[in-house]
Amino acid sequence: MVKIMNSPKRTRYKKLNLWEAVSMAVGVMIGASIFSIFGVGAEIAGRNLPETFLLSGVYALFVAYSYAKLSSKIISNAGPIAFIHKAIGDNIATGTLSILLWITYVISISLFAKGFAGYALPLFHIPENTFTIALAEIGIVSFFTALNFFGSKVVGKAEFYIVLVKLLILGIFIFFGLLTIDPSLITPSFSKSSLMGTIYASAIFFLSYMGFGVITNASEYIEEPERNVPLAIYISIIFVMVVYVGVALSAIGNLPIDELIKAKDNALAVAAKPLLGNLGFILISIGALFSISSAMNATIYGGANVAYSLAKDGELPKFFERKVWFKSTEGLYITSTLGILFALLFNMEGVASITSAVFIIIYLFVILSHYLLVDEVGGNRKLIILSFNVILLVFLTLLYYQWQIHKYIFYGIITTFLGAIIFEYIYRCFTKRQFFKSR
Repeated sequence: MVKIMNSPKRTRYKKLNLWEAVSMAVGVMIGASIFSIFGVGAEIAGRNLPETFLLSGVYALFVAYSYAKLSSKIISNAGPIAFIHKAIGDNIATGTLSILLWITYVISISLFAKGFAGYALPLFHIPENTFTIALAEIGIVSFFTALNFFGSKVVGKAEFYIVLVKLLILGIFIFFGLLTIDPSLITPSFSKSSLMGTIYASAIFFLSYMGFGVITNASEYIEEPERNVPLAIYISIIFVMVVYVGVALSAIGNLPIDELIKAKDNALAVAAKPLLGNLGFILISIGALFSISSAMNATIYGGANVAYSLAKDGELPKFFERKVWFKSTEGLYITSTLGILFALLFNMEGVASITSAVFIIIYLFVILSHYLLVDEVGGNRKLIILSFNVILLVFLTLLYYQWQIHKYIFYGIITTFLGAIIFEYIYRCFTKRQFFKSR
Protein backbone atom coordinates (compact mmCIF):
# COMPACT_ATOMS: atom_id res chain seq x y z
CA MET A 1 0.00 0.00 0.00
CA VAL A 2 2.72 2.45 0.94
CA LYS A 3 5.79 3.41 -1.02
CA ILE A 4 8.65 4.79 1.09
CA MET A 5 10.84 7.45 -0.44
CA ASN A 6 13.83 5.20 -1.10
CA SER A 7 11.83 2.45 -2.81
CA PRO A 8 12.31 1.90 -6.57
CA LYS A 9 10.43 4.33 -8.76
CA ARG A 10 7.73 3.17 -11.12
CA THR A 11 8.46 3.75 -14.79
CA ARG A 12 5.54 1.95 -16.38
CA TYR A 13 3.40 5.03 -16.98
CA LYS A 14 4.14 8.56 -18.06
CA LYS A 15 3.91 10.75 -15.02
CA LEU A 16 2.66 14.20 -14.13
CA ASN A 17 5.27 16.90 -13.66
CA LEU A 18 5.21 19.50 -10.89
CA TRP A 19 3.14 22.09 -12.76
CA GLU A 20 0.63 19.56 -14.02
CA ALA A 21 0.13 18.39 -10.43
CA VAL A 22 -0.29 22.00 -9.29
CA SER A 23 -2.82 22.65 -12.07
CA MET A 24 -4.95 19.71 -10.91
CA ALA A 25 -5.18 21.11 -7.38
CA VAL A 26 -5.75 24.69 -8.57
CA GLY A 27 -8.50 23.44 -10.86
CA VAL A 28 -10.35 21.72 -8.04
CA MET A 29 -9.93 24.56 -5.51
CA ILE A 30 -10.99 27.41 -7.75
CA GLY A 31 -13.72 25.41 -9.44
CA ALA A 32 -15.23 24.33 -6.15
CA SER A 33 -15.63 27.76 -4.57
CA ILE A 34 -15.21 30.97 -6.55
CA PHE A 35 -18.03 30.25 -8.98
CA SER A 36 -20.33 28.34 -6.64
CA ILE A 37 -20.33 29.68 -3.08
CA PHE A 38 -18.88 33.16 -3.54
CA GLY A 39 -22.28 34.76 -3.04
CA VAL A 40 -22.85 32.77 0.13
CA GLY A 41 -19.55 34.05 1.51
CA ALA A 42 -20.51 37.63 0.67
CA GLU A 43 -23.76 37.17 2.56
CA ILE A 44 -21.99 35.93 5.71
CA ALA A 45 -18.75 37.96 5.73
CA GLY A 46 -19.91 41.13 3.98
CA ARG A 47 -17.09 43.47 2.99
CA ASN A 48 -14.66 41.38 5.07
CA LEU A 49 -14.68 38.74 2.34
CA PRO A 50 -11.02 39.25 1.26
CA GLU A 51 -9.90 38.81 4.88
CA THR A 52 -12.06 35.69 5.05
CA PHE A 53 -10.26 34.11 2.10
CA LEU A 54 -6.92 35.02 3.64
CA LEU A 55 -7.83 33.49 7.00
CA SER A 56 -9.17 30.28 5.51
CA GLY A 57 -5.99 30.00 3.44
CA VAL A 58 -3.96 30.10 6.66
CA TYR A 59 -6.05 27.18 7.95
CA ALA A 60 -5.20 25.27 4.78
CA LEU A 61 -1.48 25.91 5.25
CA PHE A 62 -1.67 24.39 8.75
CA VAL A 63 -3.06 21.21 7.23
CA ALA A 64 -0.62 21.38 4.32
CA TYR A 65 2.31 21.23 6.75
CA SER A 66 1.32 17.72 7.84
CA TYR A 67 0.41 16.66 4.29
CA ALA A 68 3.79 17.82 3.00
CA LYS A 69 5.80 16.03 5.67
CA LEU A 70 3.83 12.79 5.37
CA SER A 71 3.64 12.76 1.57
CA SER A 72 7.41 13.17 1.26
CA LYS A 73 7.84 9.74 2.85
CA ILE A 74 4.57 7.89 2.18
CA ILE A 75 3.78 7.66 -1.53
CA SER A 76 0.34 6.19 -2.17
CA ASN A 77 -2.74 6.98 -4.27
CA ALA A 78 -4.81 6.38 -1.14
CA GLY A 79 -3.54 9.78 0.00
CA PRO A 80 -4.61 10.68 3.55
CA ILE A 81 -5.89 7.18 4.25
CA ALA A 82 -2.37 5.85 3.69
CA PHE A 83 -1.06 8.35 6.25
CA ILE A 84 -3.73 7.42 8.79
CA HIS A 85 -3.27 3.68 8.25
CA LYS A 86 0.49 4.00 8.69
CA ALA A 87 -0.03 5.80 12.02
CA ILE A 88 -2.94 3.98 13.68
CA GLY A 89 -3.17 0.72 11.74
CA ASP A 90 -6.14 -1.25 10.54
CA ASN A 91 -9.25 -0.50 12.60
CA ILE A 92 -12.82 0.76 12.38
CA ALA A 93 -11.68 4.40 12.27
CA THR A 94 -9.36 3.82 9.33
CA GLY A 95 -11.97 1.87 7.42
CA THR A 96 -14.72 4.39 8.09
CA LEU A 97 -12.58 7.31 6.98
CA SER A 98 -11.60 5.53 3.76
CA ILE A 99 -15.26 4.97 2.89
CA LEU A 100 -16.12 8.58 3.69
CA LEU A 101 -13.21 9.86 1.61
CA TRP A 102 -14.34 7.99 -1.47
CA ILE A 103 -17.93 9.14 -1.00
CA THR A 104 -16.79 12.78 -0.91
CA TYR A 105 -15.29 12.37 -4.38
CA VAL A 106 -18.46 10.77 -5.71
CA ILE A 107 -20.60 13.61 -4.34
CA SER A 108 -18.17 16.26 -5.59
CA ILE A 109 -18.51 14.88 -9.11
CA SER A 110 -22.28 15.22 -8.90
CA LEU A 111 -22.01 18.77 -7.57
CA PHE A 112 -19.77 19.82 -10.43
CA ALA A 113 -22.14 18.19 -12.93
CA LYS A 114 -25.06 20.19 -11.56
CA GLY A 115 -23.00 23.38 -11.53
CA PHE A 116 -21.94 22.87 -15.13
CA ALA A 117 -25.53 22.40 -16.25
CA GLY A 118 -26.59 25.51 -14.35
CA TYR A 119 -24.04 27.71 -16.17
CA ALA A 120 -24.02 26.06 -19.61
CA LEU A 121 -27.72 25.99 -20.41
CA PRO A 122 -28.42 29.73 -19.86
CA LEU A 123 -25.19 30.74 -21.61
CA PHE A 124 -26.18 28.87 -24.76
CA HIS A 125 -29.86 29.85 -24.45
CA ILE A 126 -30.98 26.23 -24.01
CA PRO A 127 -34.31 25.84 -22.18
CA GLU A 128 -33.83 24.49 -18.68
CA ASN A 129 -35.96 21.42 -18.02
CA THR A 130 -35.49 17.99 -16.51
CA PHE A 131 -34.31 16.46 -19.79
CA THR A 132 -31.78 19.14 -20.81
CA ILE A 133 -30.35 19.39 -17.29
CA ALA A 134 -29.94 15.60 -17.08
CA LEU A 135 -28.38 15.50 -20.55
CA ALA A 136 -25.82 18.19 -19.62
CA GLU A 137 -24.95 16.43 -16.34
CA ILE A 138 -24.49 13.05 -18.02
CA GLY A 139 -22.54 14.60 -20.88
CA ILE A 140 -19.95 16.42 -18.78
CA VAL A 141 -19.26 13.44 -16.50
CA SER A 142 -19.05 11.06 -19.48
CA PHE A 143 -16.62 13.34 -21.32
CA PHE A 144 -14.12 13.55 -18.48
CA THR A 145 -14.52 9.87 -17.67
CA ALA A 146 -13.47 9.11 -21.24
CA LEU A 147 -10.57 11.56 -20.93
CA ASN A 148 -9.38 9.84 -17.75
CA PHE A 149 -9.50 6.48 -19.53
CA PHE A 150 -6.37 7.47 -21.47
CA GLY A 151 -4.27 7.84 -18.33
CA SER A 152 -2.55 10.33 -16.09
CA LYS A 153 -0.49 12.19 -18.69
CA VAL A 154 -3.52 13.08 -20.81
CA VAL A 155 -5.35 14.19 -17.68
CA GLY A 156 -2.44 16.38 -16.61
CA LYS A 157 -2.05 18.02 -20.04
CA ALA A 158 -5.78 18.71 -20.36
CA GLU A 159 -5.93 20.07 -16.83
CA PHE A 160 -2.97 22.36 -17.41
CA TYR A 161 -4.56 24.08 -20.42
CA ILE A 162 -8.05 24.23 -18.90
CA VAL A 163 -6.66 25.97 -15.82
CA LEU A 164 -4.65 28.40 -17.99
CA VAL A 165 -7.81 29.55 -19.79
CA LYS A 166 -9.74 29.88 -16.54
CA LEU A 167 -7.00 31.86 -14.82
CA LEU A 168 -6.63 34.14 -17.84
CA ILE A 169 -10.32 35.08 -17.56
CA LEU A 170 -10.09 35.58 -13.81
CA GLY A 171 -6.91 37.60 -14.33
CA ILE A 172 -8.76 39.98 -16.65
CA PHE A 173 -11.50 40.35 -14.04
CA ILE A 174 -8.98 41.05 -11.27
CA PHE A 175 -6.92 43.49 -13.37
CA PHE A 176 -9.84 45.70 -14.43
CA GLY A 177 -11.50 45.33 -11.03
CA LEU A 178 -8.48 46.61 -9.13
CA LEU A 179 -8.18 49.58 -11.50
CA THR A 180 -11.68 50.81 -10.68
CA ILE A 181 -11.98 49.71 -7.07
CA ASP A 182 -13.81 51.90 -4.56
CA PRO A 183 -11.71 51.84 -1.33
CA SER A 184 -14.75 52.58 0.85
CA LEU A 185 -16.36 49.32 -0.25
CA ILE A 186 -13.41 47.14 0.84
CA THR A 187 -12.59 48.79 4.17
CA PRO A 188 -12.86 46.02 6.78
CA SER A 189 -15.55 46.24 9.44
CA PHE A 190 -14.55 45.51 13.04
CA SER A 191 -18.01 45.39 14.57
CA LYS A 192 -18.84 42.30 16.62
CA SER A 193 -21.32 40.98 14.05
CA SER A 194 -18.85 41.54 11.20
CA LEU A 195 -16.02 39.78 13.03
CA MET A 196 -18.25 36.82 13.87
CA GLY A 197 -19.40 36.70 10.26
CA THR A 198 -15.76 36.65 9.15
CA ILE A 199 -14.98 33.74 11.47
CA TYR A 200 -18.04 31.76 10.37
CA ALA A 201 -17.32 32.43 6.70
CA SER A 202 -13.65 31.46 7.12
CA ALA A 203 -14.76 28.09 8.47
CA ILE A 204 -16.96 27.61 5.41
CA PHE A 205 -14.46 28.95 2.88
CA PHE A 206 -11.73 26.77 4.37
CA LEU A 207 -13.50 24.08 2.39
CA SER A 208 -12.60 25.91 -0.83
CA TYR A 209 -8.92 24.99 -0.31
CA MET A 210 -9.56 21.27 -0.01
CA GLY A 211 -8.56 20.53 -3.60
CA PHE A 212 -4.88 20.16 -2.79
CA GLY A 213 -5.68 16.65 -1.58
CA VAL A 214 -5.95 15.39 -5.17
CA ILE A 215 -2.16 15.75 -5.37
CA THR A 216 -1.57 13.07 -2.75
CA ASN A 217 -4.31 10.91 -4.29
CA ALA A 218 -2.26 10.82 -7.51
CA SER A 219 1.18 10.72 -5.89
CA GLU A 220 2.20 7.38 -7.44
CA TYR A 221 1.83 8.98 -10.87
CA ILE A 222 3.79 12.17 -10.18
CA GLU A 223 7.44 12.61 -11.11
CA GLU A 224 9.79 12.62 -8.10
CA PRO A 225 6.88 12.46 -5.62
CA GLU A 226 9.07 12.87 -2.55
CA ARG A 227 9.99 16.34 -3.82
CA ASN A 228 7.14 17.40 -6.10
CA VAL A 229 4.13 16.35 -4.00
CA PRO A 230 4.93 18.61 -0.98
CA LEU A 231 6.05 21.43 -3.28
CA ALA A 232 2.88 21.19 -5.37
CA ILE A 233 0.75 21.35 -2.22
CA TYR A 234 2.32 24.59 -0.99
CA ILE A 235 2.43 26.25 -4.43
CA SER A 236 -1.21 25.46 -5.18
CA ILE A 237 -2.52 26.78 -1.85
CA ILE A 238 -0.52 30.03 -1.95
CA PHE A 239 -1.37 30.66 -5.60
CA VAL A 240 -5.08 30.07 -5.05
CA MET A 241 -5.04 32.29 -1.96
CA VAL A 242 -3.72 35.18 -4.07
CA VAL A 243 -6.40 34.57 -6.73
CA TYR A 244 -9.19 34.37 -4.13
CA VAL A 245 -8.18 37.61 -2.43
CA GLY A 246 -7.80 39.38 -5.78
CA VAL A 247 -11.20 38.25 -6.98
CA ALA A 248 -12.85 39.20 -3.68
CA LEU A 249 -11.31 42.69 -3.75
CA SER A 250 -12.36 43.24 -7.36
CA ALA A 251 -15.91 42.01 -6.76
CA ILE A 252 -16.82 43.83 -3.54
CA GLY A 253 -14.82 46.89 -4.57
CA ASN A 254 -17.00 47.43 -7.65
CA LEU A 255 -20.42 46.11 -6.66
CA PRO A 256 -22.29 46.74 -3.39
CA ILE A 257 -22.58 43.71 -1.13
CA ASP A 258 -26.37 43.72 -1.37
CA GLU A 259 -26.20 43.19 -5.14
CA LEU A 260 -23.65 40.40 -4.78
CA ILE A 261 -25.88 38.64 -2.26
CA LYS A 262 -28.89 39.06 -4.52
CA ALA A 263 -27.04 37.45 -7.45
CA LYS A 264 -25.61 34.66 -5.27
CA ASP A 265 -25.49 31.79 -7.82
CA ASN A 266 -23.65 33.86 -10.46
CA ALA A 267 -22.30 36.65 -8.28
CA LEU A 268 -19.01 37.01 -10.14
CA ALA A 269 -20.67 37.24 -13.53
CA VAL A 270 -22.92 40.01 -12.22
CA ALA A 271 -19.93 41.75 -10.62
CA ALA A 272 -18.17 41.79 -14.01
CA LYS A 273 -20.92 43.84 -15.66
CA PRO A 274 -19.90 47.22 -14.16
CA LEU A 275 -16.34 46.58 -15.38
CA LEU A 276 -16.79 45.06 -18.84
CA GLY A 277 -20.51 45.15 -19.55
CA ASN A 278 -22.19 42.13 -21.13
CA LEU A 279 -18.82 40.96 -22.43
CA GLY A 280 -17.66 40.65 -18.83
CA PHE A 281 -20.77 38.67 -17.95
CA ILE A 282 -20.11 36.26 -20.82
CA LEU A 283 -16.39 35.97 -20.03
CA ILE A 284 -17.02 35.11 -16.39
CA SER A 285 -19.72 32.63 -17.37
CA ILE A 286 -17.24 30.94 -19.72
CA GLY A 287 -14.65 31.04 -16.93
CA ALA A 288 -17.13 29.28 -14.68
CA LEU A 289 -17.57 26.49 -17.24
CA PHE A 290 -13.79 26.07 -17.57
CA SER A 291 -13.46 26.15 -13.79
CA ILE A 292 -16.10 23.52 -13.19
CA SER A 293 -14.66 21.41 -16.02
CA SER A 294 -11.17 21.45 -14.52
CA ALA A 295 -12.56 20.58 -11.11
CA MET A 296 -14.53 17.71 -12.65
CA ASN A 297 -11.46 16.48 -14.49
CA ALA A 298 -9.21 16.42 -11.43
CA THR A 299 -11.91 15.02 -9.12
CA ILE A 300 -12.78 12.09 -11.37
CA TYR A 301 -9.08 11.29 -11.68
CA GLY A 302 -8.41 11.60 -7.95
CA GLY A 303 -11.64 9.88 -6.92
CA ALA A 304 -11.09 6.92 -9.18
CA ASN A 305 -7.53 6.53 -7.90
CA VAL A 306 -8.83 6.57 -4.32
CA ALA A 307 -11.41 3.93 -5.18
CA TYR A 308 -8.79 1.70 -6.76
CA SER A 309 -6.13 2.14 -4.09
CA LEU A 310 -8.50 1.39 -1.23
CA ALA A 311 -10.03 -1.57 -3.05
CA LYS A 312 -6.60 -2.95 -3.86
CA ASP A 313 -5.86 -3.09 -0.15
CA GLY A 314 -9.17 -4.65 0.84
CA GLU A 315 -11.37 -1.75 1.87
CA LEU A 316 -13.97 -1.45 -0.91
CA PRO A 317 -15.92 -4.32 -2.53
CA LYS A 318 -13.92 -6.67 -4.74
CA PHE A 319 -15.37 -5.51 -8.06
CA PHE A 320 -13.18 -2.38 -7.73
CA GLU A 321 -9.99 -4.43 -7.98
CA ARG A 322 -10.48 -6.89 -10.80
CA LYS A 323 -7.58 -5.72 -12.94
CA VAL A 324 -4.55 -3.43 -12.86
CA TRP A 325 -5.23 0.32 -12.82
CA PHE A 326 -5.01 2.01 -16.23
CA LYS A 327 -5.43 -1.36 -17.97
CA SER A 328 -8.97 -1.74 -16.65
CA THR A 329 -11.12 1.03 -15.22
CA GLU A 330 -13.78 -0.45 -12.94
CA GLY A 331 -12.99 2.05 -10.19
CA LEU A 332 -13.15 4.92 -12.67
CA TYR A 333 -16.45 3.78 -14.18
CA ILE A 334 -18.17 3.07 -10.87
CA THR A 335 -17.07 6.36 -9.31
CA SER A 336 -18.31 8.34 -12.32
CA THR A 337 -21.56 6.39 -12.65
CA LEU A 338 -22.44 6.96 -9.01
CA GLY A 339 -21.58 10.64 -9.44
CA ILE A 340 -24.11 10.86 -12.29
CA LEU A 341 -26.69 9.01 -10.21
CA PHE A 342 -26.33 11.45 -7.31
CA ALA A 343 -26.60 14.41 -9.70
CA LEU A 344 -29.79 13.07 -11.26
CA LEU A 345 -31.55 12.00 -8.07
CA PHE A 346 -30.58 14.37 -5.27
CA ASN A 347 -30.41 18.01 -4.22
CA MET A 348 -26.73 18.27 -3.36
CA GLU A 349 -26.54 21.49 -1.34
CA GLY A 350 -26.96 19.83 2.04
CA VAL A 351 -24.83 16.86 1.05
CA ALA A 352 -22.02 19.23 -0.02
CA SER A 353 -21.95 20.78 3.44
CA ILE A 354 -21.81 17.34 5.03
CA THR A 355 -18.97 16.37 2.71
CA SER A 356 -17.03 19.45 3.76
CA ALA A 357 -17.33 18.48 7.42
CA VAL A 358 -16.11 14.98 6.54
CA PHE A 359 -12.99 16.43 4.91
CA ILE A 360 -12.17 18.39 8.06
CA ILE A 361 -12.44 15.21 10.15
CA ILE A 362 -10.03 13.51 7.75
CA TYR A 363 -7.65 16.46 8.10
CA LEU A 364 -7.75 16.13 11.89
CA PHE A 365 -6.79 12.46 11.60
CA VAL A 366 -3.98 13.34 9.17
CA ILE A 367 -2.54 15.85 11.63
CA LEU A 368 -2.85 13.29 14.43
CA SER A 369 -1.06 10.77 12.22
CA HIS A 370 1.72 13.27 11.61
CA TYR A 371 2.17 13.66 15.36
CA LEU A 372 2.38 9.89 15.82
CA LEU A 373 4.87 9.52 12.94
CA VAL A 374 6.90 12.67 13.54
CA ASP A 375 10.10 10.75 14.36
CA GLU A 376 9.87 8.97 11.00
CA VAL A 377 8.72 11.77 8.68
CA GLY A 378 10.02 14.85 10.52
CA GLY A 379 8.29 17.96 11.78
CA ASN A 380 7.86 20.26 14.77
CA ARG A 381 5.63 18.75 17.48
CA LYS A 382 4.50 22.13 18.81
CA LEU A 383 3.45 23.25 15.33
CA ILE A 384 1.59 19.98 14.82
CA ILE A 385 -0.31 20.46 18.08
CA LEU A 386 -1.14 24.04 17.14
CA SER A 387 -2.37 22.88 13.72
CA PHE A 388 -4.62 20.25 15.30
CA ASN A 389 -6.17 22.76 17.71
CA VAL A 390 -6.74 25.34 14.95
CA ILE A 391 -8.47 22.84 12.64
CA LEU A 392 -10.50 21.40 15.53
CA LEU A 393 -11.71 24.93 16.29
CA VAL A 394 -12.63 25.40 12.62
CA PHE A 395 -14.64 22.16 12.72
CA LEU A 396 -16.48 23.16 15.90
CA THR A 397 -17.19 26.59 14.42
CA LEU A 398 -18.65 24.98 11.32
CA LEU A 399 -20.83 22.68 13.42
CA TYR A 400 -22.03 25.57 15.56
CA TYR A 401 -22.90 27.63 12.49
CA GLN A 402 -24.83 24.75 10.94
CA TRP A 403 -26.63 24.12 14.23
CA GLN A 404 -27.70 27.75 14.34
CA ILE A 405 -28.64 28.12 10.67
CA HIS A 406 -29.28 24.65 9.18
CA LYS A 407 -29.99 22.03 11.81
CA TYR A 408 -30.78 19.41 9.19
CA ILE A 409 -27.17 19.64 7.98
CA PHE A 410 -25.89 19.18 11.53
CA TYR A 411 -28.00 16.05 11.89
CA GLY A 412 -26.92 14.97 8.43
CA ILE A 413 -23.27 15.03 9.51
CA ILE A 414 -24.00 12.79 12.48
CA THR A 415 -26.07 10.44 10.33
CA THR A 416 -23.31 10.24 7.72
CA PHE A 417 -20.66 9.31 10.26
CA LEU A 418 -22.88 6.74 11.97
CA GLY A 419 -23.86 5.25 8.61
CA ALA A 420 -20.24 4.88 7.52
CA ILE A 421 -19.26 3.28 10.83
CA ILE A 422 -22.14 0.81 10.66
CA PHE A 423 -21.37 -0.05 7.02
CA GLU A 424 -17.70 -0.58 7.84
CA TYR A 425 -18.49 -2.81 10.80
CA ILE A 426 -20.99 -4.97 8.90
CA TYR A 427 -18.76 -5.17 5.84
CA ARG A 428 -15.80 -6.40 7.84
CA CYS A 429 -17.91 -8.92 9.77
CA PHE A 430 -19.18 -10.46 6.54
CA THR A 431 -16.02 -10.35 4.42
CA LYS A 432 -13.28 -10.74 7.07
CA ARG A 433 -11.13 -8.51 4.85
CA GLN A 434 -8.45 -6.22 6.21
CA PHE A 435 -5.81 -3.81 5.01
CA PHE A 436 -2.44 -5.27 4.22
CA LYS A 437 0.03 -4.43 6.94
CA SER A 438 1.97 -1.22 6.44
CA ARG A 439 5.61 -1.57 5.55
